[in-house]
Amino acid sequence: MTTDKKRLIAKRAAQEIVEGSYVSLSPGIPSLITQHLSERTDFFLFSESGVLGLSPKTLPRNLHPGVPSGGKEISVVSCASFFCCAEAYAIVRGGHLDLCVMGGLQVDEQGNLANWMVPGKMVKGLGSAMDLAYGAKRLVIAMEHTTVDKRPKIMRKCSLPLTGIGVVHRIITEMAVIDVLPQGLLLREVAAGYSVEEVCKATEAGLKVDKDLKIIQV
Repeated sequence: MTTDKKRLIAKRAAQEIVEGSYVSLSPGIPSLITQHLSERTDFFLFSESGVLGLSPKTLPRNLHPGVPSGGKEISVVSCASFFCCAEAYAIVRGGHLDLCVMGGLQVDEQGNLANWMVPGKMVKGLGSAMDLAYGAKRLVIAMEHTTVDKRPKIMRKCSLPLTGIGVVHRIITEMAVIDVLPQGLLLREVAAGYSVEEVCKATEAGLKVDKDLKIIQV
């Protein structure tokens, strides 16, 4: 996937962050969201490492190399707070995060998420993904629509080991914005340059099309 496609996904996902919300951004495409939030100060970025008040804009003078986020060294705002990992996970498991944006390997039509391992490949471990998937009030998956070899990642049923069952609320890809509803997957938005037919062809799961279908605006 090209950098332009990653940027499109991140820019659209940035629109999911609402005023006053407490937000966790996982490594990968979700971490790129901060590049599109540098002018905003109306929300709070959280790290399960024990920081509330990450800065969307990484400033070298404010770097804290001893306190990494999920992906790299971090920069913090002036009112940031620091606490131990036990308290951080209490925030996650207590349901105090309004939004978590994660990457994904597969999502299916029941809102199941697989994003932590591919069988036969070495992995470092599950990390905090399962806690965040279940603990956040809203889980948005920001990922490419298909694999490198063009196989669907939005499935009828996940074939990879699950991170969470029924946890996903919305999927954002370079092609579309799709909501997970009790009735199935609903196509809300399509990216410019793609047709509904192209999105459906790249998606294994069945899609219902919103009667108010929109073009993704970034």
